[in-house]
Amino acid sequence: MYHEGEVSYEPVPLPDRRDLSDSEMAEKAAEFFDLMKRRHSIRAFSDRPVAAAVIADCIATAGRAPSGANHQPWHFVAIADPGMKAEIRRAAEVEEQKFYAGGGGEEWLKALEPIGTGVDKPHLEVAPWLIVVFAQRYGVTRQGNRYKNYYVPESVGIATGFLIAALHNAGLSCLTHTPNPMRFLNGLCNRPESEKPVMILAVGHPAENATVPAVAKIKKPLDEILTIF
Repeated sequence: MYHEGEVSYEPVPLPDRRDLSDSEMAEKAAEFFDLMKRRHSIRAFSDRPVAAAVIADCIATAGRAPSGANHQPWHFVAIADPGMKAEIRRAAEVEEQKFYAGGGGEEWLKALEPIGTGVDKPHLEVAPWLIVVFAQRYGVTRQGNRYKNYYVPESVGIATGFLIAALHNAGLSCLTHTPNPMRFLNGLCNRPESEKPVMILAVGHPAENATVPAVAKIKKPLDEILTIF
């Protein structure tokens, strides 16, 4: 958190220390990998309700992510209101029409063909929750003084990763959506000019007929994403 006035470093003993044996560490690592490899992005959601408390706990988990100077430069807006979701869908589809009409460029559109995306975004209304992720480009104190945040994209990216993992751990599915531009979300969500909307997560349970693109099951092997010295 940002603090005005004089601040100083004050170390405290490490809380919540975990001391696992080598075998316990290996087991925990394998268990979490098994959990996360079962995470899939979906576009067909059930309208089955999800308790607000579950969403709040998952966002609280995101709030535990590390951040530059511990400024925690993020804000999450969780939306279940049908009218707001419909407005987000309408605005997003306007931008998607421009994108798929050629604004995205031939290479990008070709890359999306195996994913099966398109202009229509019904999941933005059907999913019981939309979580809008805002990045705080700079902070403002209660006295109206502006201060700098550090490593904002990196910090918000880490927090969003925490959130996606927490949602999956809770038995929920989600889809990342990044319409561009998204400035309409500031007014809709009553967020200040200092914040930039960077992502919408559609969150809920998968529909009975939910599918995933076959290509999405193809992940790079470990030897292509890991180097050990």
